[in-house]
Amino acid sequence: MMYRICQTLLRIIFATLFPLKAEGLHNIPSTGPVLLCSNHISNIDPTTVGVKVRRKVHYMAKAELFSNKPADAFLRSLGAFPVKRGGVSKEALKLSIQILKEGHVVGIFPEGRRASSEDSAGKKGAAMMALRSGAVVIPVAIIGPYKPFRRMKIKYGEPIDMQHFIDHPSSDVLDRATEQIMTHIRALVREG
Repeated sequence: MMYRICQTLLRIIFATLFPLKAEGLHNIPSTGPVLLCSNHISNIDPTTVGVKVRRKVHYMAKAELFSNKPADAFLRSLGAFPVKRGGVSKEALKLSIQILKEGHVVGIFPEGRRASSEDSAGKKGAAMMALRSGAVVIPVAIIGPYKPFRRMKIKYGEPIDMQHFIDHPSSDVLDRATEQIMTHIRALVREG
């Protein structure tokens, strides 16, 4: 309930402050596990990725934000869960995979941090989550910049075929799966 209230408020804010055009929402399955893999240009990207999506999107958020009970309860009601700084912890990966296996949607930024270059490398966490959960991987491109009253665009691409990676979860396979995800994200960004 809190998620839908906040999403409605954010839609109003976006419509006013950052008019957001969404393309490809039909590519997001209405049921089953989905991993939304997006480029990362701002701290408000999680909001941008999820504001137009009909399903609740779960995200990792830095553990410090969960330091008191009211903040913890509020963030968890919004679908956020804690991750320790300095990389994705095993606990956060396990929780992400569990959320996906339960048939939910998880949003992730494979670069792991905001990136200024469209050619920045992705980290293996997104590929690992996708392969271990069997989630549908949807590449996402946020096309900014975040400037008040300037139109923005978010593009949800077609599902990425990860089937040929599933049977061979080695480190090399994770590297190639990660690069495939990043290639799709970059292509969406370049299309504008």
